[in-house]
Amino acid sequence: MALKCGIVGLPNVGKSTLFNALTQSSVPAENYPFCTIDPHLGIVELPDKRLFELSNIYKPKKTTAATVEFTDIAGLVKGASKGEGLGNQFLSQIRQTAAIIHVVRCFENEKINHVDGKINPIHDIEIIETELLLADIEILQKRKQKLNKIARSGNKDDRILLYIVDQLINHCSSGKHVKTFKIDEEFINLKKSLHLLTDKPMLYIGNMGEEDLLNKNSKHLNTLTEYIKNQNNEIIFLCASIEQEISLLDKKEQNTFFNEYNLSEPGLNKVIQSSFNLLGLQTFFTCGEQEVRSWTIRKGELAPKAAGAIHSDMERGFIKAEIFKYNDLIKYQSENKLKELGLIKQEGKNYVVNDGDCIYFKFNV
Repeated sequence: MALKCGIVGLPNVGKSTLFNALTQSSVPAENYPFCTIDPHLGIVELPDKRLFELSNIYKPKKTTAATVEFTDIAGLVKGASKGEGLGNQFLSQIRQTAAIIHVVRCFENEKINHVDGKINPIHDIEIIETELLLADIEILQKRKQKLNKIARSGNKDDRILLYIVDQLINHCSSGKHVKTFKIDEEFINLKKSLHLLTDKPMLYIGNMGEEDLLNKNSKHLNTLTEYIKNQNNEIIFLCASIEQEISLLDKKEQNTFFNEYNLSEPGLNKVIQSSFNLLGLQTFFTCGEQEVRSWTIRKGELAPKAAGAIHSDMERGFIKAEIFKYNDLIKYQSENKLKELGLIKQEGKNYVVNDGDCIYFKFNV
């Protein structure tokens, strides 16, 4: 499922360093704005302990994890919505993503320039989000002009969309994000069809310095946490440069690193998992001697759609699904035992797949 998270922020906040850590790739991260001119893509495995627990039971020839796709987008600056700093190009790249990872600089380092000359995370957030909002207003105004012409023809959907666009212009012009605009359930898809930037789900990454991470302290930590909490959003604090170092180490060396910084696991694991949740995704498993694999579907999908994630023929010829729960298998350690206990269920086309379901699909084409 090709859903991407775009990594954004001001120049020199640690976006490319975070991306490098996520993908163990080598996107340049030099100390000047717009080093990353073209978006860089990385596909990252979803860390999921359940997959490896299942592999321990089935001992398959192959184990395959679900993935999350990240795009490293160059630094936005004030005036991006008017084309400043290659702004139009970067904003169009953000439009192609399903969710936004907003990296905010919390570290002090005189050797790495800040575009405004001082570290102020909340101010930085407001610069980026103002640019996204201004870009949305411009898109809405252009859409309104087109709809004004075609809505007169009498198309009901166009008239409804024109009304929604009009309301959104007023909403955004008062400084509010599109995602806070309340709309009837039946019109949500019309709103989504506009692909507005401030309608995208967002996760914040507070990029701390090494000393701050060691001391679990930063003068920005509490104020930034409170600010993000008031927006009903989530922030993850980490040190991107340390995460990049950890990502290049072998397992034994990583454990030494974790002990030194008092970490239980890479901060990246939480970033990847939170990004996956941000995209509204969940996983189900297929299990056997050949392969144990986790598959990605949207939350709330029905069984035939889940079958289609494996192969379109399976969705087209769907008959039924045999389903058992991951927790049941871990408890009893055997599919045969689950059959004896009646814990393997036969489900039809209207079954809503749950996160962690283990499924065998039956189909005929």
